[in-house]
Amino acid sequence: MPLIMPFAGLVPRPQYAGEVAAPPYDVMSAVEARTMVQGRPLSFLHISRPEIDLPEGTDPYSDQVYAKARESLDRMRNDGILIRDPTARYYAYRLSVGDHRQTGLVAGASVDAYLDGRIRRHELTRPVKEQDRVSQISALNAQTGPVFLAYRAASAIDARLQAVSRRPATIDIVADDGVRHQLWSIDADDEIAELNAEFQALERLYIADGHHRAAAAARVAAARGLGSEGIANDPSRHFLAVIFPHDQLQILPYNRVVRDLNGLDAEQFLGQVAKAYRIEPSDAPVAPAPRGEAGLYLGGRWYRLRLDPARIPAEDPIGRLDVSLLHDQLIGPILDITDPRRDERIDFVGGVRGLGGLTARVDSDGLAAAFSLPATRMDDLMAVADAGSMMPPKSTWFEPKLADGLVSYLLE
Repeated sequence: MPLIMPFAGLVPRPQYAGEVAAPPYDVMSAVEARTMVQGRPLSFLHISRPEIDLPEGTDPYSDQVYAKARESLDRMRNDGILIRDPTARYYAYRLSVGDHRQTGLVAGASVDAYLDGRIRRHELTRPVKEQDRVSQISALNAQTGPVFLAYRAASAIDARLQAVSRRPATIDIVADDGVRHQLWSIDADDEIAELNAEFQALERLYIADGHHRAAAAARVAAARGLGSEGIANDPSRHFLAVIFPHDQLQILPYNRVVRDLNGLDAEQFLGQVAKAYRIEPSDAPVAPAPRGEAGLYLGGRWYRLRLDPARIPAEDPIGRLDVSLLHDQLIGPILDITDPRRDERIDFVGGVRGLGGLTARVDSDGLAAAFSLPATRMDDLMAVADAGSMMPPKSTWFEPKLADGLVSYLLE
């Protein structure tokens, strides 16, 4: 089974692309989504967050929500807003913001490769979120949220995508957050064949973001008889993906806030922390360096925490992660937060909100403390995946985000 395949994507007509493109469905609340679509009847959020078109309080996992998504998709297709390309193809996709630029390939990624471990994962999924994506895909008979994949940078692929991006783009828009999204269609037979061969030569791909979407696609394929005789070309054997070289990706920190100090006052807490860390007061917010540093915001003051190097397990791909070090040396033993996936005493703040987002959460929400962390490195993510292990929750925040609605993958 090929690692990737071209497909005839469902895309917006270029003149509507700016109105259609939307942030990923899972980076906002329903309240935020309702605000975003005001005056924007063509926003893809009507498909990806269909509860916004139903009465407030509607169960987001109810059958009527998924039916509403299908209704909106059908409407936008019938109105000619979204059209299906006439032939199978790949798409080059570039994200640009400030000085950052990353260029990848939109493709159908193999479900078999995902199940066999050639497409590597590094996070556990939550059943309710996975089932939500299964229901969405089944109702739409389409995959509309891409899985964000990475490959170890390969000069031949990178050069090919750069060459494609020198052509006029099919879609070229700037989103409300200032991110530029460009899309190029790759429909020449020779270019498709060359990309097939170049990606087939890769040892593996890595899921950067979208574990629930990938798992849901595999479940949909299984429900449709994956592996049964006569369905070798069933579209459900692949899933919508955008694949970038690892050295172009930008990972921001994923920081932590806690609601209490586990019965300790500030002085007692700092005394416990000092058993593992050197504590240095800071006049400015702390953006720590890897490995073994963290910032602490407590009682209106910032501190730089430097972990004793002897406590860093250099040969353990999970244990040496800064998110693991903070949990294993401080959050778990001192604050008694043993399961950060489920413990409501801890919350997570994406690095895109900056260090000011941490102080604001503590000062305005009455929380006890905040911790700033270094960004997880892509090499560390791949090392964990290569070891067949799972990273701690909320270890990576990739930025900029892919747009929903620019290319969808129809299972028909």
